[in-house]
Amino acid sequence: MAQAPRSRGVVVPAVLICTTALSGCVGTERVARKRPPPAPVAEAPLEPAAGPALAGERIGSGSVKVALVVPLTGQGASVGAALRNAAQLAYDEGQQPDLTLLVEDDGGTPAGAASATERSLKAGADLVLGPLFAGNVRAASVPARAAGKPMIAFSTDVGVASRGVYLLSFLPQPEVSRIVEEEVASGRRSFAALIPETAYGNAVEAQFREAVTNRGARVAAIERYPAGAPGEAVKRLSGVITGPRATADVLFIPETADGLPAVAAALTGAGFSPAKVRPVGTAPWNEPALFALPALQGGRFAAPDRGGFSGFSARYQARFGAIPPRVASLAYDAVMLSATLTRQFGTQRFAEPTLTSASGFAGLDGTFRFSPEGTSDRALAVYEIRNNAVSVVSPAPRVLGKPGLAAAAPQ
Repeated sequence: MAQAPRSRGVVVPAVLICTTALSGCVGTERVARKRPPPAPVAEAPLEPAAGPALAGERIGSGSVKVALVVPLTGQGASVGAALRNAAQLAYDEGQQPDLTLLVEDDGGTPAGAASATERSLKAGADLVLGPLFAGNVRAASVPARAAGKPMIAFSTDVGVASRGVYLLSFLPQPEVSRIVEEEVASGRRSFAALIPETAYGNAVEAQFREAVTNRGARVAAIERYPAGAPGEAVKRLSGVITGPRATADVLFIPETADGLPAVAAALTGAGFSPAKVRPVGTAPWNEPALFALPALQGGRFAAPDRGGFSGFSARYQARFGAIPPRVASLAYDAVMLSATLTRQFGTQRFAEPTLTSASGFAGLDGTFRFSPEGTSDRALAVYEIRNNAVSVVSPAPRVLGKPGLAAAAPQ
């Protein structure tokens, strides 16, 4: 998986992020038994938050100060408000944590993120949660690094990860590794790929090549295409993925929910049969509107387990009267992690060996861990699309495998 972490110094067992309200660990058995119907992963339009969140707001009165730097005005303000609300929910469910959350508005800009981070550090923050956007993370990391304080940010751009700047986000690289691993385990050895000429496509291509090679399989062919115009690439690839002489048995399509219908239509028009060559993808496939596409029937994708988010979404809606965006769970987990580490590790709560424990931490979206280089790894499930629905064909493992190795088998 992407930049797998190493154990450094202190060996920290897997930490369970627990809450009073759930009487157990987030995403564990009690949640599963009382789980409401799964909420769709596609982000619903966010309704206005319950009251404006203001810069300088304080949540809690504990001795350990943790900053939450998010956009409460400007670009991304609606998502920032949801992150703030999720942080409030985590604090309320966190067994009276010894925390004070310093909520700061970055205005959706790099300059605002740097200023907000500086304010929180001057106020005594020992850890910075956020920002959301890559440019803001990069800017905010400057004062944080100068002060020797770690950051747990929410950007999906691995280019901003670094020592002391950890990404608690849904990175595509672990998803690519997980789905390739699952297909090789099922006996498939020849992979073709249709990859859009987008930032997302660029981010996953190298990981795809590496994952296939590392598992002893082969890349039969890769075709790139302009966003929204896959037709010519499908034609060029047709000899590999269609007809009786098809040489691939897997077709990797790392597309967004908006881009997949055009790709699926081009594949169907070219005579592609998903029964012969299995289409596979990443978490953006987890969109109900895609489940009826003929070219994706029998297709599989890797994504976080949906159970934890479903329970969180129900509690969030009950509290704030709005549907949370998918990323809101990141702020919840970040605050729960801060509370748990403060409770268990004293002065070493946010030290690098603690944060980069190879065993990782259990959160809403499953087990995760940080690498010393700042990227993250997640325990992911594999889903299969059939008859306008999805089902789990390989559950997310309860524990992550040793760094650099395939994940342990589910228990």
